[in-house]
Amino acid sequence: MRALAPSLGTMTRLDYTRDEHSRRYGRVARLMPEMEWDAHFDTVCAIEALKRERNAIVLAHNYQRPEIFHGVADVQGDSLALAGAAARSRADVVVMCGVHFMAETAKLLAPQKTVLLPDTRAGCSLADAITADDVRALRAAHPGAPVVCYVNTSAAVKAVSDVCCTSANALEIIESLGEPEVIFVPDQFLAAWVAKHTRVRIIPWAGRCEVHERFTAAEIEDYRRDTQAFVLAHPECSPEVQSAADYVGSTSGMIAALRQARPARAVLITECSMADNVSSAFPETEFLRPCNLCPHMQRITLTGIHAALRDLSPVIEIERSVAPAARACVQRMFEQTYRLTA
Repeated sequence: MRALAPSLGTMTRLDYTRDEHSRRYGRVARLMPEMEWDAHFDTVCAIEALKRERNAIVLAHNYQRPEIFHGVADVQGDSLALAGAAARSRADVVVMCGVHFMAETAKLLAPQKTVLLPDTRAGCSLADAITADDVRALRAAHPGAPVVCYVNTSAAVKAVSDVCCTSANALEIIESLGEPEVIFVPDQFLAAWVAKHTRVRIIPWAGRCEVHERFTAAEIEDYRRDTQAFVLAHPECSPEVQSAADYVGSTSGMIAALRQARPARAVLITECSMADNVSSAFPETEFLRPCNLCPHMQRITLTGIHAALRDLSPVIEIERSVAPAARACVQRMFEQTYRLTA
C-alpha cells in the first residue's frame, strides 16, 4: 500500500466521471438541487481515488447523509449488514460512516483490517447508557439469566454479555436461548417491544436513544389524520409510539414493509436521513419527514471521510483484554442468525 495519495480535487477523472456523478444524482434528485450535488463532485472524486489507492471500502449506515450514502458508500445498510460486509470484504481499509460502536463491531469481525471512523466524537446515547460494571451488577442480581446486548453497545459491554443482537433479530435471538428469563440491555423501548412478542421474561435496562425517544404518539396521530400516511416506527421509539404506528421494525424491516405496502405516502418514525436515503427506491411514495437528526451520525462528512483515508486516521483499536470475548459475543449472533434462517 503506497504512503502517498492524491490531494483533494487533484485526481484525474478515471475513478469517478461526470457521467457517473450525474447518474448517481438521480438517486437524490428529490432531496437536493443539482447545484448542491455538483458542489460535492471534487470531494467525491478524491475519495474514490483514495479508496483505490488504499484498497479501501466505505460502509454507510442508513442514517448517513445522502451525499455519503449515495455518493461514496460501497455498502449501505443497517448495523448487521455493515458488520457482515466488513468481515467479508477483501479490502485492507474499512471506513465506517456511522458511529463508534459500529466501527468497533467492524474491527471485532475484521481484526486484521485497518478500521477508520472519520470523527471519533460520533457516539451513541444508548452505548453511553450502560457500562460493563452495570452488566456485572445485573448478572449478580439475576443469577443464571443470560445477557443479550443490543449492538448499540461498547465492545466492553459486549465482552461481558452472552450474545449480541440488532433490532432486526432481537426477538429471534432471545427466543433461541431457550431460557425463561433474559437480561436485555441497554434499550428499554426495544426491550418492551420484545417483551410484547415473547413469553420470555425480559429484564430491561433503562437506556434510551436520544433521537427516537423524542417522537410522541400525538405526533403519529397528527400525521395520520392530516396526511393518511402509512406510519413505520423503529422499536427504539416508546411503546406509545409503537402502538400508534402501522408497522414497527428495524431499518431493514421498514424497507421490506415499504416494498410490500407501496404506500402513496409514508412517515418513517426514525432518524430522518433514513427517508432521504430510501426514497429513490420508492419513486411512487411521498415521504413525509418528521426530521429528528442524530447529532452523532451528522458528524460524519465527505471531508472527514477524505481526511481519514488520506491520513489513515482515526484508527479504531480495541483493548486486547476485551476483544476476544466481545468478538465471541458478536459471532454468536451471526451463528445463531444463520441457524434460525438456514
